[in-house]
Formats: sequence, C-alpha cells, structure tokens
Amino acid sequence: MRIGFGWDSHEFRSGVPLTIGGVTLPHAQGLAGHSDGDVLLHALTDALLGAVAAGDIGGFFPPSDPKWKGADSAIFLEEALKQVRKAGYSVANIDSTLILAAPKIGPHAKAIQAQVAKLVGISPGQVGIKAKTPEGMGTDHAAIAHVAVLLEKATRQRKRGALGRRKARKHSTRR
Repeated sequence: MRIGFGWDSHEFRSGVPLTIGGVTLPHAQGLAGHSDGDVLLHALTDALLGAVAAGDIGGFFPPSDPKWKGADSAIFLEEALKQVRKAGYSVANIDSTLILAAPKIGPHAKAIQAQVAKLVGISPGQVGIKAKTPEGMGTDHAAIAHVAVLLEKATRQRKRGALGRRKARKHSTRR
C-alpha cells in the first residue's frame, strides 16, 4: 500500500469559469491558474504522483510552458494515473476537503464525486468530497483543496475481485 497527499490553492478571478473536480459550477468567478485552475484535480494529481514518488504536477506540466495555458486538468490526472499504473498500483480510495467561502459545495458534491470517480476509474463510493468554509483564515478570495489517496498493489486488488466477493457473501449468509 501507498499513501499520497496533495494540496493546491488558486485565487478567484472574474471572467473564467469555476471548475472543481472536473465539474463547472455556477459562480460569478472562477479560479485563476495557468491551466483551468481546478484545485481539486491539481491536488489529486499531486497526491497520486507523490504516492508513487514520481515528483509533482509542475515537473510534468510546468506553468512556464505556454502549451498548458488553459489546459483541462483531466490531462494532468491522466498522466498521474499512468504513473500509478506504471508503478504497479491502483487507486483504493480518495478523500478530499475543499476550503472556500463560496459557492457552497454541498449541492454539487455528488456531481463532483461522480466525475472524479469517472476520471479515476473507480466507484463514487471510493471518493470522499467534503467542504469547509475558511472562517477567519483570510482566504475568502481563494479555494484550497487537500487530497489524500490510498493505493494498493494492482495484483492484490484483482485477487480481491470475484474471490473476495464470494467470501463476503459466504460470511454474510452465516449470520
């Protein structure tokens, strides 16, 4: 097993869409960034890369490279997942916390959860999406994302597939 942690933040800016977790949210401002400013996918990318000691998002996608200006952060996530697979791991689960004053994430949490799960190739039940307000931290004009990931050896997960489900049913019928 491997654990990874990622963190990212971006300031709000007028004139750009607000994208969090690959979902465009209705809001007067979006997040400024060299790419699409998706703090959640950036933090997730770093968590995945860190879990397999592959560096960080800037090493693969330098902000100084104009090629990544306005890029969809799903591209970054795809590369991180490629590095995870190359190292022989798969994603067991993701847990995230978003910190922002507005918009409220609650009404959008299920959509974000579903989209992140789809992008990673896992079930929504393996993706935790939580949100907090910054209350007195002085970060009302920014969004922050913290992400932890748990990876497991890819072969171990496959072994737990059908065999693990049969064992689980067998045990549940004994009760």
